[in-house]
Amino acid sequence: MTVYVSDPVHSEVDFQVKHMMVSKVKGSFEEFNFEIETDNLDTFEGAKVRAEIETASINTGNADRDAHLKSEDFFDAENNPKITFTSNNVEKSGDTVKVTGDVTIAGVTKEKTFDLVYNGKGISPMGGQEVHGLETEFTINREEFGLTWNASLETGGVLVSRDVKAQLELQFSEKQED
Repeated sequence: MTVYVSDPVHSEVDFQVKHMMVSKVKGSFEEFNFEIETDNLDTFEGAKVRAEIETASINTGNADRDAHLKSEDFFDAENNPKITFTSNNVEKSGDTVKVTGDVTIAGVTKEKTFDLVYNGKGISPMGGQEVHGLETEFTINREEFGLTWNASLETGGVLVSRDVKAQLELQFSEKQED
């Protein structure tokens, strides 16, 4: 089996949530690692997908908000340093790769299915290594993972939406031995 790893320079893990029901707050995780293990990345036959995202690497462009998101009110990054994913099933149909597996956020694990779009492969001009691109967009209910902190607004609604929209742009290459 060959292991393909995400390139942190050419990959992004972004998200957005509604704030006060009227605007969106966007952010990203700066430290993450995605791996695909398979004999054939073109077909994803027998593939296993794993991901780790460092919760303390959250960045919304506001230090106070980031500190709140790392606190016990949300991720509790001190006790839950990683968001993890481990696939149970991977199927490719055309350019779509359906990945089902266990997501763990803040100590709570749920099975989820994500549709990845396979954008193809190319040869990097920087070293000649073959690279593969995948992307996905999905929405998760943060409350399913125990991230229930919120505040009611005088005008109705809540401060932070339940739904979190995520966008992942991932570039993979074969893992090099150290």
